[in-house]
Amino acid sequence: MTLVELTEKIVKNIVKDEEGVSVKEFPSDNENEIIIEVLVSSSDIGRVIGKNGKVANAIRTLVQASSFLKDNKYVKINIDEF
Repeated sequence: MTLVELTEKIVKNIVKDEEGVSVKEFPSDNENEIIIEVLVSSSDIGRVIGKNGKVANAIRTLVQASSFLKDNKYVKINIDEF
């Protein structure tokens, strides 16, 4: 399972509108870094970020741990709404 697939699976289990989830990987200037963009509907943004950003930080921690086991690259996850 790739990091994008893992991120998408986690986010889809959190939100109500699973069809409104878009997860994409973008190239980074740094070869040891992966940028993942997560887009969710505006009604679900609070669920994904969580109180004080705790849910978003938990998602980042899980994906980062998976990255260290496979690629050993730093992962940046940007969460936004559409």
